[in-house]
Formats: sequence, C-alpha cells, structure tokens
Amino acid sequence: MGHHVLVVGSGGREHALAWTLSRSPQVEQVYVAPGNGGTTWDANSGAGLLPRAACKNIPIAAHATEKLIEFAKSNGITLTVIGPEEPLANGIVDAFQAAGLIVFGPSRAAAQLEASKAFAKAFMDTHNIPTAEYATFTNIDAARSYVRNIGRPVVVKASGLAAGKGVLICDTVQEAEQALNQVMLDQVFGAAGQQVVIEERLRGREVSVLAFCDGKNFAIMPIARDHKRVLDGDRGLNTGGMGAFAPTNDLSAKELAFIKENIFQAVLDGMNAQGTPYVGVLYAGLMLTPDGIKVLEFNCRFGDPETQVILPLLKDDFYDVVVACIRGQLDTYSLTWRKKTCLTVVLASHGYPQSYPEGLPIAIHPKLDTFSDVIVFHAGTKILHEQLVTSGGRVMSVTALAHDVSEARKKAYAAVELIRFDGMHFRRDIGQTANRYAQSGVDIDAGQHAIELMQNAIKATYNDRVLSKVGNFGGLFDVSELKHMRHPVLVSSTDGVGTKTVVASAFGRWDGIGRDLVNHCINDILVQGALPLFFLDYVASDRLEPEIVARIVSSMASACIEANCALIGGETAEMPDVYAQNAVDVAGTIVGVVEREAIIDGSKIRPNDSLLALPSTGLHTNGFSLARHALADLDWLAYREGLGMSIVDALLMPHRSYLTPIQNLLSAGIEIHGLAHITGGGIIDNLPRILPDGLGALVQMDTWPVLPIFKMIQAYGSVERDEIFRVLNMGIGMIVVLPPEQVKDAQQALGEASYVIGNVIDSRRGVWIEG
Repeated sequence: MGHHVLVVGSGGREHALAWTLSRSPQVEQVYVAPGNGGTTWDANSGAGLLPRAACKNIPIAAHATEKLIEFAKSNGITLTVIGPEEPLANGIVDAFQAAGLIVFGPSRAAAQLEASKAFAKAFMDTHNIPTAEYATFTNIDAARSYVRNIGRPVVVKASGLAAGKGVLICDTVQEAEQALNQVMLDQVFGAAGQQVVIEERLRGREVSVLAFCDGKNFAIMPIARDHKRVLDGDRGLNTGGMGAFAPTNDLSAKELAFIKENIFQAVLDGMNAQGTPYVGVLYAGLMLTPDGIKVLEFNCRFGDPETQVILPLLKDDFYDVVVACIRGQLDTYSLTWRKKTCLTVVLASHGYPQSYPEGLPIAIHPKLDTFSDVIVFHAGTKILHEQLVTSGGRVMSVTALAHDVSEARKKAYAAVELIRFDGMHFRRDIGQTANRYAQSGVDIDAGQHAIELMQNAIKATYNDRVLSKVGNFGGLFDVSELKHMRHPVLVSSTDGVGTKTVVASAFGRWDGIGRDLVNHCINDILVQGALPLFFLDYVASDRLEPEIVARIVSSMASACIEANCALIGGETAEMPDVYAQNAVDVAGTIVGVVEREAIIDGSKIRPNDSLLALPSTGLHTNGFSLARHALADLDWLAYREGLGMSIVDALLMPHRSYLTPIQNLLSAGIEIHGLAHITGGGIIDNLPRILPDGLGALVQMDTWPVLPIFKMIQAYGSVERDEIFRVLNMGIGMIVVLPPEQVKDAQQALGEASYVIGNVIDSRRGVWIEG
C-alpha cells in the first residue's frame, strides 16, 4: 500500500504541491483541504506530465486545525504539507506534531519570519543579515514624524500577514503619510496593520530565492523570476504574481555564494540559537542594490506562482525530499533538476487585485488535453452545479515546460488561447525580458516601456511644425515658418547635468532633472539671442528603469512647454558595461533661431558697461562633485534653519531658465551688449568668454546675496574664495552687459530682483573680484 498524503490549502500553489506528490511512486492517494475546482482527479499512468496517484478534495478549511488533525488520524495520512502562510502563523505544524503526525512546514515560532515583519527585521538585525534600514511603529503620529524627518522614498509595510498585499511603495512624504493612514487608521489590511514597518526604499534588481530546509541544512531551488505588477511592462498595481519562469541567470556564482552563507545559513543558525529550528521551505525576497544584496522579506512557504515553475523542474521524488527535511537528513540528499525552462501565465479575474466578480463559467477547449508539456494549475476555481466557475482573483496558472524561455512562452500562450471566461485578464509579456540580450544585462523591453510611459508628455510639446512621432529614428521639424525672417541663423548647444544625477539617484528625486537639462540648454543659446525651436534628449544608464526615465523626460517636456519648444526626439540607452550600477547620464541638444543682425556676440561691449546679475536658484547643474565631497558627513535630509530647507532640497533646486527675463529686456528696447550664462567655471571663467580683447570685468563682492548653500559648501569644504568662484555660480545664473544709463529701465522691465555687480574695464581679458 502506498502513502496517503494531505495538502492544506486551496490555491495554485497547493494544486502544484498535490500534482507533484501525486507523481511519486510512493504515494497512492492525495487529499487537498479544501482544494479547488482542479484538485480532483482519478489515478493516471503518470506519463508525460500526468499525475499518477488519485487526488480528492476534502471540505475542511485550511484554518480548521482540529478538524484537519482528526481527518489525518482517521484516514491514515502519513504526511501533511502546509501550503498557505496563515495556518503556519497560527501554529498548525505545532498542533500536528503534538498529535503525533508527520507534517512539513515551520513551527509557529519559526514562521514569525513571515507572520511579523517587525520580528523579521529584529531577527535580521540580531544575526547580521543584510536588510534595509527600518523603524517599527504602533503609533501613527510617531510614524508620520519619522517619514517627515527622513524625507525620502520609503516602503510602508503592514507587519502582520496581509495576503501578500500589505506593502505600499511611496515616492514622497505625502504618499507615505497616505499609506500610514490607509494601514493604521483605515485598517485596509485589518489587524495586520496595527504595527507597521517603515523601510528605506531599496533600488536594484529584485530576485526570489527558495530553499528546502531541515533545521540545519538547506538546498537552494532553481532561481525563479516573478512578475508582480498587474499590467504588461511591470505597470499597474502589485499583485500576488501574474506569472513566473525558472530558472533565471539573475545571480552570479559569487552572489549565490553570498546568499547561501550570509542569508540562508545565517537564518538557520539564528533560528537554532533561539531554540526554534527552521524546517520547511524558506523563501527570501532579495534586492541586488549598489551596496550589496539585501533581504526585502522572508516567506515561510512555497511562493505562488513560483511553485508552479519550480516543482515541475524537480527530477527527484518530492515525497523523499520532504521527508528528508523533516528527519533532518537533507545533507544526505543531493537534489537534481531538469535542464529545462518552466514558465507560467496567470489568468486573473477582471478587476484583480481589487474587487472582482465570482461565479463566472470557465470554458476549456478539449484540444488542451493534447498539449503534452502544459499543465493548468487551478487557483480561484470551484465546481458549481457541475460547471467549473471562477471563485477568486487569480483563477489559473497555465504552465509550460520547454528547452528555453522562448519555447516555453509559445507553448504557454498557445494554451492560454484555449481557455475563456468573461473578463479574463493576463499579462502577455511573462518571460519576455529573458532573451539573450537581457541576459547580457540589456533589457530592450524596458526601453520600449519607457517610451510608452513618456509619450503623452512628449506629445504635449508638439506644435504644427513637428512632423515626427515618438519612437521614430529622427525628429522632423518644419522650418518653413522661418521664411518671414530676413536672415535666420540656427543656434545649437549640447550639454548635460553632470553629477547632479548622483544626488537624484541617491534620494530617488528625479522630477527636476529633466527641467535642469532643458533650462541649461535654453540659457546656452539664449546668450547669443536665440529663441528655442526644438530639443532632443539622451538618457542612459547601466539598467533602464522605465519609471525613472519617464519622470526625467516628463520634466523635460514641462520645461519645453514653458519655453514654447518642441521635444522632438531622444534616445534611451542601457549599457551595463559603460555605466556604474545605478548611474544615470542625462544630456540633450537644443536648436534655436535668431536674426543674424540680432546675434548677441559681445562685440558691442564697451568700457564702463554695467554688469547686471540675475540670481540663480542654487547650484543649477554644476559643482556637485565639490558639494558632495564638502557636505558628505552631514545629514542631507534634516531641515536646516540657515537654508530654510534640507541640504538635498537646496542641492536639487532646478536650474533656472532666463528666457522670460531676457525677452522682457528685449521687448523693453534694452540694448544688450552681452550675455553670460554662469555655469561650470563660475563667474571667473564664463564672463571673459563674451569680452572682446582688451576688456576685463571688475566685480564687487557684497553687491548680491550669496545663497546659504554656497556659504555652507565653502565653509565645510574649506574652499578658497578664488576656487569656489571658479566652480560655483555663487548665486548668479546670468549676467547681462548693458549701457549704464539703461540699468534703471532694465531693472524695471525685469520686474524681479537683479543686482548691479560691477562694470567692464580697460584691461586684459579676465575677471577681478574686489571686496
């Protein structure tokens, strides 16, 4: 007689567990409590991917521990496998063991690694397991104060179990406060949100690693990649998982060795030290950050849908593997895996992961039975009046085995076409980034997704002169309207924003970077009297994050709209071998036009001309290497009375455009002899560029207010005055050279703060600063 085994749970994971156990030659009968519409079948030959032992549903809820124990005793169950997290957190394993029954899963004490995020974070702290910085709160006022003080993107997590949905990613302080209100006040996750964990938001590649554990030893399973977002291109709300594939090559041998020693072995050693040995499946959600691998969370059971792509790859007898874990003998067992790829596509109800209908009839074409390498794992299904109907958000997982990802995708999606129910939703890009180019570090789909996200913002900059569409190879701009000009001259400039992107990356603050770039380039052609026509951008990184690219380009578009300038083209590039991890390079080219006789080239500058300075908003786009070095030891997020803001807010103030004030001067008939955009090189290097031979400039200190951020950089960096005036703009973004008799009219036309800071003198070309 073969073994009778029991699987506790009702989802796609439990169907996969039951299917895998049923293929063991040692198993005669499988029971699933309570099971779903797909977890009942007769005994089969086991050929291909068919189950072998029969399977039957038992109408006992997964949380009804006593009834499950009674069933196991009366039906000769020799092994029980627990699928979902809630029974584990409630101590079902302890209860089964107390009743003398063999059960697979961690004890209640060990399952706290998932049941309590606060416990897990404290455990990781105690045992030096790398994870994100965090704080734990039960008081909402204290939590609000914390997110306000740190002022950067965070993740708000309900500490308790929330069916995989208790994690809210927040880009701003406002979003974090809204998340706290939802979790702690509105209790959208119920009692799970009575305590919250607030973590720093990590950036990098996310991977999931699962392992069998026997209390002292562990065995890593093939690495799977889950697709969490509900829509193609990783857009939309987070879900329990919309599909997965395995194996991936996301981890190098060095990274995997680090994970084994510093995470899995550390967990087992730590659990043993606390007297709560960990037996079962341990699931580690990891982030590969620039600062190393860090744990996002632990789950204390098989993942869903990872189970559906991992277990079909197992060559060994699953029953033997589980028993070896329970007996503490995993070190004597060498697991073997099929050298194939497995991919699953989740079919979800309309509205998932929010509200969705139930009871919708499911139609499966008989042709699906002929697919030898496809398994359909049921999740949210049930039999109602002899009809298979929907009963959950994730309805089914269509799983295919093949030699590579491409073939597995074709098989899975071909099978999906044979299944129908009203409102059926599924992602069409599962495994799509697993091509050879992506495996080399370049994700083509990410670039395409970035275009999709930013195209509406770009189109908003278009006017009748733009002939091209987003995504074309080149931008097309109709210049026939320039025929009204007597002698039009095109003026162009290319520039970037330098290492300001390093600060933006460190704090997840990308919304001003595109504006920085456009305004910088506008000012560069403005000094020659040109008005902008169109702009082209370039955004490159080691690994494209579509949302970041979209935020950068959207802010470019906003600046272009303000300047009546069309954003007609651009390039996104992913080059992991060129850029450092998490590095982003942002550059652009602008083209403008000016009448030839209206070109401002400095040739009209005369001795005694006045220097009228227009203030900057901060560093603009230069001097960030010096600023980062000088202020490195300070808290950049704390509010500073002297600045009226935090250091990071002061550093990331957008580069100002001087288009409007210069147009106001020209409209008022001011005779502009020269314009100097004060960028890298400061006043000392930039002003002489427009001065004719034999003329210099005398600048008087204390004639304009130097912004506090410059004084702070100078003080903390111990920078000499001549050096800092050569690196930073020191509060001046544009200098207008004009006849002294027109200064008063100019200041009136500007209608904003401006400062006479000196004058032109007979001298060799250069700048002399006095005072």
